[in-house]
Amino acid sequence: MLTRFQQIGLRGRLMTIGVLGVAGALVLGGVILYAVLASSLTRTVQSTALASAQEVALLVSSGRIPDPVPASGAQVVQVLSADNRVLTGSLTADRLTALVTPEEKERAVAGDVVVVAGNRSGLSGGLQVSAVEAGSGADRVTVVAALPTADLESATTTLRNLLLVVFPLLLLVCALIAWRVIGAALKPVEELRSGAASIDGSSTDERLPVPPTHDEIAALATTLNEMLDRVAGARRTQRAFVADAAHELRSPLATMRTQLEVATRLGEGGRLPDDLLPEVARLSGLVEDLLLLARADDGGTPTPSVTGAVELGGLVDEVSARYATARVPVRSGVASGLVPVSVDASYDDLYRALTNLVDNAVRHASSEVELSLDVVDGTARIGVTDDGHGIPEADRERVFDRFTRLDEARDRDSGGTGLGLAIARELLRRNGSRVFLEDARPGVRAVVTLPTGQDLSRS
Repeated sequence: MLTRFQQIGLRGRLMTIGVLGVAGALVLGGVILYAVLASSLTRTVQSTALASAQEVALLVSSGRIPDPVPASGAQVVQVLSADNRVLTGSLTADRLTALVTPEEKERAVAGDVVVVAGNRSGLSGGLQVSAVEAGSGADRVTVVAALPTADLESATTTLRNLLLVVFPLLLLVCALIAWRVIGAALKPVEELRSGAASIDGSSTDERLPVPPTHDEIAALATTLNEMLDRVAGARRTQRAFVADAAHELRSPLATMRTQLEVATRLGEGGRLPDDLLPEVARLSGLVEDLLLLARADDGGTPTPSVTGAVELGGLVDEVSARYATARVPVRSGVASGLVPVSVDASYDDLYRALTNLVDNAVRHASSEVELSLDVVDGTARIGVTDDGHGIPEADRERVFDRFTRLDEARDRDSGGTGLGLAIARELLRRNGSRVFLEDARPGVRAVVTLPTGQDLSRS
C-alpha cells in the first residue's frame, strides 16, 4: 500500500525533500549562529567586567584606591572584604549590601559566568559579574565588577525573532525556486511522456523526441528509440509473415474450392464437398481479410487508390438491400429533408466497411437492425443500430482490436473471425473517416462519421 508521500507526484516529492533539507540546514545553522553570538556577547561582557575589576585590583594593590571607585557607564564595582562586607564601591554600587553572595563570589573568582539580579544594585534586568582578588594576607580583598546584560539580552532576542521571521520566508522562496527549477529539469521527461502517449501504432516510424543535452534524459530517449526500432522491426517481420502466408494460401484454397465445386457438380464424394465448401469459403474470406490488413499496415494509413464522389444515401440503400434475406430485417432511413450527401472516398472501402458493421449488427440483433443517415455540423453520420445485448462501455474500444471476440459473442457467433470491426475501422481511417460505438438502449449503435466539406442544410 502506497504511503501518502509516495502518492505525491515526482515533482512534489523532489521539492519536499529539497525544502526539508534546506529547512534542516537553516535550523541547524540558526541554532549554531544563535549559540555562537550569545556566547560571544557573554564573553565580551565578561571580559569587559573582568578588565574593570583588574584595573581596580591594581589600584587596591598599590594602595591608591579612591572613594568612590572609578567606573565607566553602567558598570557596578564593589570592593569586598574576606567576610563579604562592602569596603568601597562605585557611585552606582550599594555601599551596604554585597552584590554577590560568598558562593557567587567564589565562582566569579574561578572564572565562571555569574549573572545576578539587577535589583541588588537598583537596576532592571541582570548583571554579569566578574571578580578578582587583590592585596595579600589579612588585607586581601575581592574586587567585583558587573555589567548590565540588557544589551546582550536585547541582541539575542532580536536575533531569535529575526530568525523566526526570516527562515519561513526564506523557505517559501526556496520552495518556489525549487518548484520552477525541478519543473524545468523534468520538462524533457514530460516531453518524453507526451511523445510516448502520441504513439498509437499506426506507423512504424514513430519515435520519441531526443533533447539536445548530453545527459541521462537524452540517453533514456535514445535507448527508448532504439527499443522502438527493434519493436518496429519485429512488427514489420510479423506483418510480412502474415502477408506472405495469406498470399501463399490463396492459391491452394482457390484450387480446393474449384475441385470441391467440380466434385459437387459431378456428384462425386457424396455430401463431403457440400460440407467442405462453406469451410473453404470461410478460410478464403479470412485469408482475404488478413491480406487487406497486412497491406494497410505496410503503408501505415494509406490513401485509397480509387476515389470519387460517393452518394451516401444510395450507399446506405444498397447496403440495406443486400440483407433482404438476413436473419433479422435491416431497415434504412435517411433524415427527413436531407439533401443528397456526397463524400470524396473509395466506394468499395465504404461499402465493405458498412457491410462489416451490418454483419456484426445482424449477428447480435434480437429483432431488427436499422441503418440511418444524417448530417450534423457538416459531418455525415451513418448509424448502424441493433437491439441486441449491447456492449459494455469498457469493451467498446477493445472490440475494434483484431481477433477480439467478447465472451457472449463466442457463444452465439459461429462464423465471425474477430476481424470485421478491425477491417471496418482501417478502411474508414484511410478514407479520412472514423467509427465508434455508443449505447442504443437496448443494443449498440456503430456511428461512422465522414467529413463532407460542405455546409449542408435540410430543406
